[in-house]
Amino acid sequence: AGRLSPVPRRVARRVLKGRGRSNAPPLPDDCAVTLRRLYCFFIIEVGSRTVHILGVTAHPDGPWTAQQARNLLMDLGDRAADFQFLVRDRAGQFTASFDAVLADAGITTIKIPPRTPQANAYAERFVRTVRTEVTDRMLIVGERHLRTVLAEYARHYNGRRPHRALRLQPPRPDHPTTRSPTSRRHGSSAGLSSVA
Repeated sequence: AGRLSPVPRRVARRVLKGRGRSNAPPLPDDCAVTLRRLYCFFIIEVGSRTVHILGVTAHPDGPWTAQQARNLLMDLGDRAADFQFLVRDRAGQFTASFDAVLADAGITTIKIPPRTPQANAYAERFVRTVRTEVTDRMLIVGERHLRTVLAEYARHYNGRRPHRALRLQPPRPDHPTTRSPTSRRHGSSAGLSSVA
């Protein structure tokens, strides 16, 4: 009688890793006006924490995902040779053509075990960060709006936002930065882990 249904589980994320390692899950977000779920396909270079927003769509299928991989390789140009591995889950969006595009660039595809969000912790953390800092604070009115908002956030994330793993420096500073003093820890080393 009048009970709310449970919250649906989040869709499984996809991971892309290269030599500097990078992650690539679609970031789902619900459009406030059309009530459609939108997906953002992005890449994170784990070594530098640089994020690339590849595309936004309501229907991430195999041909769309393969095209986004082609676009990424063209944008990276000679840097594409620096990436060695694509680590991803078993989702239907990643078809044989997606794997073939990356294989042609010399990137080996590796599938993560089922139901292991820990295998793409960098991407899960980025999704949580984007939700906390951006999409939970505004109404998204469509694909174009989400694309614009995420592109602006990617510029901020890459050029201005400090990252603990980079000693509070942005991945690719777009302004002069000062080096923060490094602190020394004694005892066991500390690491960061997150579950999105």
